[in-house]
Amino acid sequence: MLVVLFESRTLGDVNEAAYEEAFRQMLERVHEVPGFVDFASYSGADGAELAVARFEDDLALARWREHEEHVCTRERGREEFFEAYDITVASVVRQYSWRRTPGERLCSQSAVGGLV
Repeated sequence: MLVVLFESRTLGDVNEAAYEEAFRQMLERVHEVPGFVDFASYSGADGAELAVARFEDDLALARWREHEEHVCTRERGREEFFEAYDITVASVVRQYSWRRTPGERLCSQSAVGGLV
């Protein structure tokens, strides 16, 4: 499993509507790539953005990197949308998950010395 971290900052005068439409289109396209797993994005109060995409392997990531529309949109992003960006590709060594179950008690009072 590979995780791609795309940290970006848009231009101060970016055309928000055009940027959001390009983002929407790329999100649709990446979901069509065999080996794409999932995607999440986050925004900071300072305007910084972080996109996190996961791919099954190098081949899946290469399919996305070389996807014709993605290549064109990447160039457009450099010209019209981004002040700067950094991309980090990392291999997942281990992943953990936990989900709360309704009504679940994690520790009894006696297990933590009776503290509440």
